[in-house]
Amino acid sequence: METDEQWDAVVPDESVMRPEVEALCGRLGLAGAPLVRFTEGTQPVYAVGDEHVLKLFPGSAARDGIAEGRVLSHLQGRLPVATPRVRESGPYENGWRYVLMSRLPGESLAGAWGRIPRAGRERLVARIGEALAELHSLDPGPLEDVLGPGDWGAFLDRRRAAAVDQQRAHGLAEAWLEQIPEFLDSVPLPRAPRRSLLHTEVMRQHFLVDPDGRRLTGLFDFEPAMIGDRAYDFVGVGLFVTRGDPELLARLAGAYGRTFPPAELLAYTLLHVYSNLPWYLRELPVPAEGTLSSLAEAWFGTGTA
Repeated sequence: METDEQWDAVVPDESVMRPEVEALCGRLGLAGAPLVRFTEGTQPVYAVGDEHVLKLFPGSAARDGIAEGRVLSHLQGRLPVATPRVRESGPYENGWRYVLMSRLPGESLAGAWGRIPRAGRERLVARIGEALAELHSLDPGPLEDVLGPGDWGAFLDRRRAAAVDQQRAHGLAEAWLEQIPEFLDSVPLPRAPRRSLLHTEVMRQHFLVDPDGRRLTGLFDFEPAMIGDRAYDFVGVGLFVTRGDPELLARLAGAYGRTFPPAELLAYTLLHVYSNLPWYLRELPVPAEGTLSSLAEAWFGTGTA
């Protein structure tokens, strides 16, 4: 299976996937372990008993499998929140790759969020800020052979050229579309920033918490990791962790050690590889002014200097 189309046809079919996963588990010394498939995520991911997680990558995404294994190995024990430990990784059949990793304890922060009191939320976002600061402080040099982009300025140029068409394909209204070029022109982004290791999808869905929701027990899904400007990681923070709450964003940024201009973060939102502005407009508060500048303040303003 070398194309996305072929992979998309097979992935949902457990009558095809499960026998292959069982065979691979047998090769890995885990024959007979209970398999439970996770319902979320781009790639097929299975819990293998209580201690392991097996993630599969098609031939067309084999490089992502190599990258995730390398990033997780690089991070092991170096963040204030646990990350999966790589047990084994490598090629399988038909161009597949796999990463067998430890299973982290806890439940999704996204699922637990609604029952966590305000003080608990403030404590958790501070811990996320601390974890991001540590992630961004690590030397990404050992990963440069598997993570891109090599030239951040060229990456921004490519994303800029595709920005309007990407949002139009998602169904963004013309009143917003026509603002994008001028808004991006108005925001200076660094073309050669300090190079940092980026998660790129810092979301509640990728953090785990203990049963009481009092502490973080894990951070996972480094498949789309990149090396680039650390502000790029704050797109996910503002959209999917603090979700337009300025006090929570200020608390997280305080623990991280700095803030970023709201316009800069909205520019990166528009340039993000997975950007989908119509979705964000449905999920987050939208100011009455209906301008990208007001949107930047609404989603990424912290109320601090």
